[in-house]
Amino acid sequence: MENKPELVLILDYGSQYTHLITRRIRSLSILSLCLSGTCSLEDITSKNPRVVILSGGPHSVHSPDAPAFPAGFLEWALSNGVYVLGICYGLQLMVQKLGGVVKVGEKQEYGRMEILVEGSSGIFGNKKVGHHQVVWMSHGDEAVVLPDGFEVVARSQQGAVAAVENREKRLFGLQYHPEVTHSPEGMETLRYFLFDVCGVNAGWKLENVLDEEVKCIKDTVGLEDHVICALSGGVDSTVAATLVHKAIGDRLHCVFVDNGLLRYKERERVMDTFEKDLHLPVTCVDATDQFLSKLKGVIDPETKRKIIGKEFICIFDAFAHDLEQKLGKKPAYLVQGTLYPDVIESCPPPGTGRTHSHTIKSHHNVGGLPKDMKLKLIEPLKLLFKDEVRQLGRILNVPEQFLKRHPFPGPGLAVRVLGDVTEGNSLDILRQVDEIFIQSIKEAGLYDLIWQAFAVFLPVRSVGVQGDQRTHSHVVALRAVTSQDGMTADWYYFEHKFLDDVARKICNTVRGVNRVVQDITSKPPSTIEWE
Repeated sequence: MENKPELVLILDYGSQYTHLITRRIRSLSILSLCLSGTCSLEDITSKNPRVVILSGGPHSVHSPDAPAFPAGFLEWALSNGVYVLGICYGLQLMVQKLGGVVKVGEKQEYGRMEILVEGSSGIFGNKKVGHHQVVWMSHGDEAVVLPDGFEVVARSQQGAVAAVENREKRLFGLQYHPEVTHSPEGMETLRYFLFDVCGVNAGWKLENVLDEEVKCIKDTVGLEDHVICALSGGVDSTVAATLVHKAIGDRLHCVFVDNGLLRYKERERVMDTFEKDLHLPVTCVDATDQFLSKLKGVIDPETKRKIIGKEFICIFDAFAHDLEQKLGKKPAYLVQGTLYPDVIESCPPPGTGRTHSHTIKSHHNVGGLPKDMKLKLIEPLKLLFKDEVRQLGRILNVPEQFLKRHPFPGPGLAVRVLGDVTEGNSLDILRQVDEIFIQSIKEAGLYDLIWQAFAVFLPVRSVGVQGDQRTHSHVVALRAVTSQDGMTADWYYFEHKFLDDVARKICNTVRGVNRVVQDITSKPPSTIEWE
């Protein structure tokens, strides 16, 4: 009999990197979950964690409403042999609560910084004194006086405290973010801390997630209940549908909605695959006119997202009503392929009482849902990242062609046509440009090396010369990024000849386009999508 996996619990104070910590720890085959940083002590102790990590966050510990762990937490950790690691804000919070002093730094530190190891024990036990490494800083405050029993084990090149520890009480702190890829040695530090310092045993697997989710769905959905699943043809909804189908069988009813915002020949391709490969019963609803009429004249991207989310729910309600007539009873649930990053970026994050993240954008799965929605939600993937969903799909024998598909936003091309999507023939132009770009990437053997690639229709025109005539036509942008989980991303470096060939083909083939540009910004500072 296998031992129950040990838990590393993250207390979330609102950093946009918080759940990357969860992801990195899971990649070490260690179970990791996240709770609100202001949850009760009972919430924490009931999880019986081996390690608790205090995340970063956008607040200052000096703010009157600064979030903090519950009273008695550090005492409980000390008496129960629990290790605590504070990251960025988490370090400052721990220092302040234990009687140390945190002040506004004379020089704020943001971005890549070099640190110097001053103590080769504890969290840096595998490093030598004097070791230099580059890390990702993001803080304005800094610890200037440490509590009794603590020592500085690393400083930044500007002399600020970068890492502290009290080994006797099992309390550690990093002022930088080891979880992001911009801290090249960060994963090594986390691995050493968890395995060598804390003695955590690896043993968590995605098979565990599958078994737990199937059991949860069976326990949630009554024996006579029916469920609707919205299929997009992408990885998330396909894996979600397969998982739910495994749990409840033919009481799952799938619907595919053509909202008029799909890619080139997407409807035909997707429906063909559903029938031939997945053998799922899928009803196709053509709602093109319904969506585009509501989007006419809308420019604001948040408004577009919420309109699309609302229309989707209206369609699902209508589909559920039709299904009710056939079944003689109402379907009770709607399946969505919501992922962890969807929820993180649609602040506040899910769960009990999380209120500390700063909003980036609302996702169609989350922020656009009306309060009077008649269908209850099932979100079996909401604690998983994209690469974990692909792994889960392989366990479920989902066709590889689905699992390798690039992410596609729920609002579709509405967030890739900047401005009014109904103006002129912008959607048709974008579909043609996107098809040329994606097919060229596949022909070059690059598709599986790229996390996401797509074209964007820009609301500008430029002067050009085509066929010895002066033109005043549209501009399109090409975007391709690499990433592990969508939380951070780097732009993909194409060879110049590839870009030259694609740009020529677009301008020579797509009527109305005379200029092609490439987006070469990473995330952060940009998001992957333009809207």
